[in-house]
Amino acid sequence: MSSSESFISHLIELRKRLMNAGIALLLVFICLFPWASDLYALLAQPLLAKLPKGGQMIATDVTTPFFVPLKVALMASFLIALPYILYQVWRFVAPGLYEHEKRMIVPLIFASTVLFFCGMSFAYFVVFPVVFGFVTAAAPIGVAVMTDIDKYLSFVLSMFMAFGITFQVPVAVVLLVRMGVVSVAKLREIRPYIIVGAFVIGAIFTPPDVVSQLMLALPLWLLYEAGIVVASWTRPVEKPVQLGSRF
Repeated sequence: MSSSESFISHLIELRKRLMNAGIALLLVFICLFPWASDLYALLAQPLLAKLPKGGQMIATDVTTPFFVPLKVALMASFLIALPYILYQVWRFVAPGLYEHEKRMIVPLIFASTVLFFCGMSFAYFVVFPVVFGFVTAAAPIGVAVMTDIDKYLSFVLSMFMAFGITFQVPVAVVLLVRMGVVSVAKLREIRPYIIVGAFVIGAIFTPPDVVSQLMLALPLWLLYEAGIVVASWTRPVEKPVQLGSRF
């Protein structure tokens, strides 16, 4: 097969996998659409539970009450369809991987997905009640706390991303050790810098209170330590030498 034919076949395969992933996402979204408002109410519950009696959220734009729940339904659809989407990614890249890479990437994808969901759950069930309790309690006397639903969604998504990515630290540590990029001894040596960096990240991606900053920095540090422990059980992979194209 010529290089041009090989390139076209890869494009056809990529289109097939993207279509499969898109159809799965669309089907889940259609099923969730009737409950879009309920999904937003569930997402807003951590803040609503901390608002003073009679407090409520507001919508400042004309179309916001419609599009914000729609975004939440789309986000939930993506999370539900994520395992199948990752499976489509795997089917596309698998033919170009070495055997040792195939054995490594499946557990890594599984662990990354589970840890990302764990990070989001930690933010929703642990961090949000503390942060929103602090924010609402800090409001001056006579100031009514009424958050715009679109801004609330943006804040929640940024926190989900921050904690979801933070919980990927063990996977990143293990992957770096397996690839031979860094040794376990070196990871232990740079531990003080990681701790400082964790608190800097906590200060950047959380509201300006010590509690919420600690709630991001401490898990980041502990997950780094967990990654070192798991990585110490592994050893770098010996890469086979092969000539020619991998496809």
